[in-house]
Amino acid sequence: MIRFASIDLGTNTVRLLVGEPDGAGGYRPVFAAQEITRLGQGLLLDRMLQPEPIRRTLAVLHRFRQAAESHAAGRISVVGTSALREAKNREGFVSRARREVGLDVQVISGEEEARLTLLGVLAALQIGRGRLVAMDIGGGSTEFVLADGPDILWTVSTGLGVVKLTEAHLKSDPPLPHELAAVRQVVAARMARLRTLEWPDASWGTPAHGVTFAGTAGTLTSLAAIDLALDPYDPGRVNGHRLSRQRVEALYRELAARPLLERRQVRGLEPARADVIVAGALVCLGAMDGLDFPDLTVSDGGLREGILLDLLSRREARLPSDGPVNHDR
Repeated sequence: MIRFASIDLGTNTVRLLVGEPDGAGGYRPVFAAQEITRLGQGLLLDRMLQPEPIRRTLAVLHRFRQAAESHAAGRISVVGTSALREAKNREGFVSRARREVGLDVQVISGEEEARLTLLGVLAALQIGRGRLVAMDIGGGSTEFVLADGPDILWTVSTGLGVVKLTEAHLKSDPPLPHELAAVRQVVAARMARLRTLEWPDASWGTPAHGVTFAGTAGTLTSLAAIDLALDPYDPGRVNGHRLSRQRVEALYRELAARPLLERRQVRGLEPARADVIVAGALVCLGAMDGLDFPDLTVSDGGLREGILLDLLSRREARLPSDGPVNHDR
C-alpha cells in the first residue's frame, strides 16, 4: 500500500505526518513528529528570513524527509505558510530546500491554509455537517474559516501570529502590564475589523445559531494539555477538549505571571513554546471575545492532517517509480 507524507512548514513549528489510505476516504497514521525551529524569528525587522532559523529549519526538513522515506512514503507534500508568504528572500529558502534537502516547498495563501486546516479539523473532530468556525493560531498569522460541514462559506487570514506579537510587544520577563495590554489592543482591533468589515453575516456565525467554535495548532493544544496536566502529551485526550473563555483567561493569567524559566516547567507545555504561549492565549481570548463564543473545542488535527487528506484525495495522479517526490499542487 502506498504511503504519503505531509510536512507543515510553519513560522514556529515544522510538523510531519506519514499515513496510508484507510479505504474510506481517510488515512491511518503511521508516523508523526514535530519540531519548533522558529523559521520566522527576526522576520519582523526587514521581512528577511534569518540565517540561523533557516539553518535549523533546513536541518529538520532533512531529518523529516529521511523519516518519511524510512516509513515508505511514496509522496511527500511540503507546505509553507506565513513566514514564507511574507519573506522577501523566500525564493532563496525554497531553492535551498530543493537543492540541499531534495524537497519542493509550496508556499500557499492564507485562504488555502484555512481550507486545508478545515479538512484536518473536520476529520479530527468527526464533524460531518453542521456550522463551524475553525481558528488556526500560528506563529505568523491566525486563520479563520466559516463552514457548513465541508462547504467553506468564508475565510480570512490575519496577521495575528504569536511569534510576531511576542517579538513586537512582550520584551520583559515576565511581561509587564503595559506590554500585555498592547497585545490585547492589537488583537482586539484586528478582531473588530474582522467582525465589522470581513464577517459575511454576523447572525450566521454565532453560538445562538448552533455554530461550533473549534481551534487548532500549538497554542490551543498546549492550553488544553496544560488544563489537563498532561505529561506526556496525549492527542486522544486533547482532541475534543473544551475550553471555556473563563478557563482560558485563568490559564493566561497564570502563565503571564511566571518568568520564562518557570513557564518552561509548566506541566503540559512544550518548553520551546513557553515564550510565545502568552501571546497565543491573548489571541485566543481576543477571538472568543470578538466573535462572541463562550467556549471552544480543541482539535488535535489541523493543517498537517489537512495536507495529507488533500494529498490522498489526489492519489489518482500517477506516482513515479524512482522514489519519493513532492506533491506539486
